[in-house]
Amino acid sequence: MPGQSILYAPGYGYPGASTRPSHSTIEPVMLDSAKPFADNGLPGKKVDGKFVPLEEGDTADVIYGIRVRSYPFMSDEDVSRQLSTPYNHTGDVMVRGYIAVKVSAGTPAEGGKVWVRVKGQTSDKPLGGFEAAADTTAGNTVELKIARFMGNADADGIAEIAFNI
Repeated sequence: MPGQSILYAPGYGYPGASTRPSHSTIEPVMLDSAKPFADNGLPGKKVDGKFVPLEEGDTADVIYGIRVRSYPFMSDEDVSRQLSTPYNHTGDVMVRGYIAVKVSAGTPAEGGKVWVRVKGQTSDKPLGGFEAAADTTAGNTVELKIARFMGNADADGIAEIAFNI
């Protein structure tokens, strides 16, 4: 298309979307219906054989993986309720790979450090949310040393991270 320019960058995807599936390891896990994830693309830990969201005061060492969004587009909760009961159901967790995440604070850059909020959450900075800078209050965020940003964030605050690569 000679003489035409692309003026806007497309979005990077949705939180929890695997961005490079062939380079990722995604495992099925049992989720705990009593401890639902606030959104896809958030880190979690294993407790009593179930994958659950982080809790206040957790450290980076307890992070098992990142909650992968349901595919095609029906949530795991919807499928679970349609099949039988509202009890525990399965989901997916990325234990290694590249994934789109919502960045709650800071400006991501290629190779930049990834921080996870473990205390002092707000509606804009949820518990377990990814951030591109440490919080000014010590102990509110922990560095996730096995992750790095792969570039900047899109207009919706979605960025790609490499996790456990």
